[in-house]
Formats: sequence, C-alpha cells, structure tokens
Amino acid sequence: MTTWNLKGSYFEACNCEAACPCVFLSAPSDGECTALVAWHVDHGSFGDVKVDGLNVALAVHSPGHMAEVKWKVALYLDERATEAQRGALTQIFAGKEGGHPARLASHIGEVIGVKTAPMTFEVKGRQRTLHMGNIADATIESIEGQGGAEVSISNHPLCIAPGQPAVASRSQKVRFEDHGLSWQFSNKNGFHSAFAYQGP
Repeated sequence: MTTWNLKGSYFEACNCEAACPCVFLSAPSDGECTALVAWHVDHGSFGDVKVDGLNVALAVHSPGHMAEVKWKVALYLDERATEAQRGALTQIFAGKEGGHPARLASHIGEVIGVKTAPMTFEVKGRQRTLHMGNIADATIESIEGQGGAEVSISNHPLCIAPGQPAVASRSQKVRFEDHGLSWQFSNKNGFHSAFAYQGP
C-alpha cells in the first residue's frame, strides 16, 4: 500500500430527522437512508501526489438499517483534479489503501458510478454548502444549542470522522439526481466536522 494522509472538512446531509438515528446504530427515520457525504481536502498526499484543495463526494442509498444492509453508492471527484490525483483519491475512497475509508467501504454493496464533476465547497458562518453542477446541491446549517454554542455528538459508533465530534445540523436544501437516483429534501439531518485520515 502507498503511504497517504488527508486532512480537511467533512459534511453530510441525509433524509433522516435531526439528529440522525443511524449514527447510534438505530434504523433510519424513513426506513431507508439517502445521503450526500462530502470531503474538502485542505492538505493531503498519496505518495508523491498532492491533493490539496480538492473535493470528493459520495451519494449513498441504504435500503434499510445502515449497519445491517449494504449500500449503493456513486463516487464523485473534483473535475479540477489531474489524472494522477483522480487515481489517488479513487484508490483511497474505494477503500483499497486502508485507513478509515476502508472501513466505510466495507458497508458498500454496489458502486453504481465513478465520475468527475465541477465541485465547490463553501463555509459561511454556521453553513456548509456543496455544489456539484447539475448533479447535486446541499446546504446545511449547524443547530444552535445552549448559550448559542453548536450542538455536537462525540464518539458515536457509525462515524465518518473518527476522533472528531460531529456538529449536528439541519439541511436548508438537498438535491441529488444521477444514475437513476433522485432525491430532494430540506429541514432534515446534517453533520459536519474536521476529518483526518491516513493510510499505512
């Protein structure tokens, strides 16, 4: 395996009520889960290949309890990536190079597509926004807790970013349409946090 590491910001939006019961290994709110998960890499490398500033996203459909059924997913890579960068990010997020992405990949039953897309990730106060051309848009805003502080959940079992508290959020809008899948919702669950992954 190639030595690699990624650090940056992660966020997700799904159709569950906030906060999503799936992170506590409970059944999804509506019997199934549709989610858009994204990572903005502030700093990262795969061997000699630098991937700073690039985005990756995963569209996920789980037809039932996320810890008990296999997911159907589509992987999206930032169109600004070079061929070497695309190859590196594909290897990592396909779970072929170890680290936490390999644990996530163990839940996947079918990859319905891998493609590049124009991707922008924006942070504005409590909001996180992902735009992917005509494929997807998602905006989430962190929930305000006591004293105006953000609400966070630490050490939950179904985690995207181990070691980081997930900031509980709600979606303002989420739209996805590709590979025969289509969903649109708002005022549902969202999470965001920092993330740090590394390989061997």
